Formats: sequence, structure tokens, C-alpha cells
Amino acid sequence: QLRQLFGSAVPAFPPKFYLAMTKSMADERWSQLEQYLQNVTLDSNITNSDIFRGFFQKLQQDTFKIQTQRAFLDVYLADGSNIRLEIQTSDTAERILKVTLCKMGLSRELIKYFSLFFFQDHDDGALSVVKKVAEFELPYVSLQSMKELHCKLGIRKWYMDPSLDTLLMDCTASLNLLYMQAIQEVRRNWVKPTEEQMQELEFLQKKAKKVKFLELIREMQFYGYVRLDPCICDYPEGGCSADIYVGNNEIHCCIKLPTNQTKEVSFKINRLRSWQVTFLGATKDGEEDTLELRFEYNDSGTWQWIILYTKQ
Repeated sequence: QLRQLFGSAVPAFPPKFYLAMTKSMADERWSQLEQYLQNVTLDSNITNSDIFRGFFQKLQQDTFKIQTQRAFLDVYLADGSNIRLEIQTSDTAERILKVTLCKMGLSRELIKYFSLFFFQDHDDGALSVVKKVAEFELPYVSLQSMKELHCKLGIRKWYMDPSLDTLLMDCTASLNLLYMQAIQEVRRNWVKPTEEQMQELEFLQKKAKKVKFLELIREMQFYGYVRLDPCICDYPEGGCSADIYVGNNEIHCCIKLPTNQTKEVSFKINRLRSWQVTFLGATKDGEEDTLELRFEYNDSGTWQWIILYTKQ
């Protein structure tokens, strides 16, 4: 159906094996299907089509046996408060985001700067961003499928250039969303202010000087970045642990070397030409599932693959 509608814009579907598959053949086909889906979803015309959305809406509901019916859904803000919505279980993330932000008084033209995310609050105060919710995804269904992770659905800004904050300052609702998220990132140690900057931030917060607070925090390292959970990486050598920050057109890694020294490396997005995400499953009985992210990077004129592993 996608081929009929979009023609050659749709990548070729992986060929089927018509004889019994070995494990290696099944693994190869699994990888090919993953790559196919990643390639298809790069085209917003395809993901916005009724054919694509209808297929995945039905697939999500059928997989978890959730029929369309009324339900309540909590959408959390960065300050811990939440907005309770009465929804249909078949409502997409795109619709839920629009309803929530309109309820908050956000201008419609600013909705594109925000997105829904699944996240986890940990007892030690850490915050894990599990994933950005795809526009065609059904958040109610996804939350039911991730019950063991104790995830929440929340709103965060969705752009990598901190200077874009200035476009949202004139709207009270978007200013409040940015301010709440900035305070959260300070409390969770995502940004790295100096001691003097921290004192000034505390003063501005006490006086509720939101615009000044946001102007100051934009000068600080890692403001506006998404911090991922600690990963294992193969750079500069295998088995290194790393804290990953993604933002401002870079993937910044604070890598702990086997010598216990820390090496900071910034991979610039404009020097990256391809990437691949692979679900590896559990490598041993009792271990957590593993995701592998690899990207091809130009390091001083030489292309090399950088690999990150994260536990689910």
C-alpha cells in the first residue's frame, strides 16, 4: 500500500526466505526488518499517512489486546505536577500533545517545539529519559506495555539548539515549560554551572525572574542537552563506561578509561554520515536486554564506527 501511494520513495522490503530458516538467517532478516522500519520512518510524508498510522495503531492495540474505549491519562510536567486528560485509548501522541498544550494556553504555532517523552524517576533523584514518543504511537497502550518499568508520560522541549529558547519567551505557557525544565535539569545535575553561576541561578529562582534565569542558564555547559543513562562504549578502547549528553549538534561523551582517568570527547553531528540501532536482546540468562547504537564518524579524515551499548 505504501508503494502504491509513494512509489520509489519507499525503500525495498526485505526479501523473504521460502525455506526453513537457520538461526543466522532469522537474525539477518530481523536486522533487515529493523533497518527497513528505520528507513521508512525517516520520511515524515510516510509516517503522517493514514495507511502508515492506521497500520501501527491497529498493530499496537492488537498486540496488547486493548480495545478503543475511554480512559484517563496523566501527562507530567518537569516540576512534578500533572495534567489529567480524558482520552480514547486509541489517541495518538500527536493528538494528546496538542490537547495538553492547548489546555495550558500554548500558542498552536509553538506546539512543534515540544514533544512527549517516557521517563523514569529514580529513588536516588536521577532522571532517565526512556524514549521520545513517536507521533503515531498510542501513549496509553505503550504505558500498559511498559508497566514493569514504572514509566511516566511527560512533556519536554524538542530541539537541540538552546538559542531557540528566545522564540518561546513571549508566550507565558511556553516560558513556564522552559523554566520548569531548566530547574529540573539543574536539580538533576544535567547542567554544569560554576559555584558563582549556581548562586546567581538560586537568586533568580527565588525572585521568580524566569527570563533572566533562562538567559543565564543558556551560557552553561550541557544546558538543553538530553542526558542518557550511562553506557558502555568502544571508544577509545573497548569496555569503557560513558555518560552521554546529546544536544547542540553534538554527542558529548564523558568516558571513564580503564586507568580511571576521564576523557571528554565531542562527536559533531555534521561529521557523522550513518547510524544504526540494533536490539541485541539478553546476551546471557538473567541479563537485561541490550541496545546497540553505532554511528560512522569522520575522525581526522578517517571514517570509523563508534559503538555504544545501553541496558534496557
